Amino acid sequence: MELTFFGASEEVTGSNFLLETPNTKILIDCGLIQGGRFVNPENYEPFPYDVKNIDALFVTHAHIDHTGKIPKLYKEGFRGKIYSTSPTKDFAEQLLVDSEHLLYKDSLEQGRAPIYDLNDITATLKMWEGISYHQKIDMKDFSVEFFDAGHILGSAFIVVTEKATGKSVAFSGDLGNQPAPLVKDTEQLADVDYLLIESTYGDRVHDNPGTRRDRLEDVIEDAMMLNGVLLIPAFAMERTQELLYEMDELVEKGRIPGAPVYVDSPLAIKLTALYKKYSQDPMYFDAEAIEKAKQGGEIFDFPRLRFTLTSEQSKSINEASLPKIIIAGSGMSNGGRILHHELRYLPDPNTTILFIGYQARGTMGRAILDGAPVVRIMGEEIPVRCKMATISGYSAHADQPLLLQWIHPMRQSLKKIFVVHGDVDQMTPFAQKVRDEFAIDTIIPKHGMKVTLD
Repeated sequence: MELTFFGASEEVTGSNFLLETPNTKILIDCGLIQGGRFVNPENYEPFPYDVKNIDALFVTHAHIDHTGKIPKLYKEGFRGKIYSTSPTKDFAEQLLVDSEHLLYKDSLEQGRAPIYDLNDITATLKMWEGISYHQKIDMKDFSVEFFDAGHILGSAFIVVTEKATGKSVAFSGDLGNQPAPLVKDTEQLADVDYLLIESTYGDRVHDNPGTRRDRLEDVIEDAMMLNGVLLIPAFAMERTQELLYEMDELVEKGRIPGAPVYVDSPLAIKLTALYKKYSQDPMYFDAEAIEKAKQGGEIFDFPRLRFTLTSEQSKSINEASLPKIIIAGSGMSNGGRILHHELRYLPDPNTTILFIGYQARGTMGRAILDGAPVVRIMGEEIPVRCKMATISGYSAHADQPLLLQWIHPMRQSLKKIFVVHGDVDQMTPFAQKVRDEFAIDTIIPKHGMKVTLD
């Protein structure tokens, strides 16, 4: 087998790996490269391999940095099969359609043709098959199996085994933080020869996930005492639903003030409906959430929660009395309705902005988090005078201890580990930690690097 790294190499985004034998070529993920822009210029370049020769694409999960270039594959001639879990397919459809207008806007700004359009998305979905965890797929020289990654609903890590030799390689995708509301814990894996492992938080230790609800309660109480606005930039998928689930608990138990909570994201509203679709499926949801749903509890609803789907409803938030809580995308403040609210409320010292997820370099969220006194929003220089809070325990990514814990059962069989999906300043100490702890050859691959899996 030969493995080539075409994305997420010395960077967080753009997941794309080619695994091949002389008779079989498969891809794992095909994501958008992101950073300072929603669409970095590299995304417009042709794929560095002949897409017509690819037999199949296997998708770990629905996030755009893992799926965002799949319709481009179709546009350039790919006609193979696409496989993921059923929730991943459902979510990816919504995410890709939602992103299409951003792609079009970016193409106008860059003076290029869009990398794909809605017709390409429709055609792509016809080639896409939803499967279950542990349903083995035969693809010529390979056998492929999906395992629960515990990252977001339907997320998977993927194990590919070469039939002739029995050699296996695992692609972690993104691994989940534990314990997490809604989704089940990451499955364990042993007896694999090669491993690609994410390192988004490879040099960090999260706040205790078990105390994040208490921390959320404290932040909400402090923000509401200021009689201001609590802004929460949140990814439409998983993070928003986790917040609603935990706020529901806090409201039911009378632990937070009864301020209105606005979910100001059409995509988040659509994705929440899909969460409800799977809310009683034990393959995907954890036991606590399923039990609540069975008891008739609405897991994404509570008094004074408002979903603002239309632009008119979104604008009406400005007129709502204080205090109030606004959850809006995007999670890194590099697009979406959160920008309108940040433009309005960041200069107010009674505003609190709460970061609950990773803020990539080059994004406005990262600039605010790093203490920038001024940010540029929609052409305006906006002073940042608000208060700031963070809760890292809400990250959907495993931290260093969880990553090491996940590797541990594989330590006897692993021949080599490839560290991917991370900033270099996270990858480098994490790779050294793995070498020190497990004495396994651990590499940080560069973009385009090809290795033979002996």
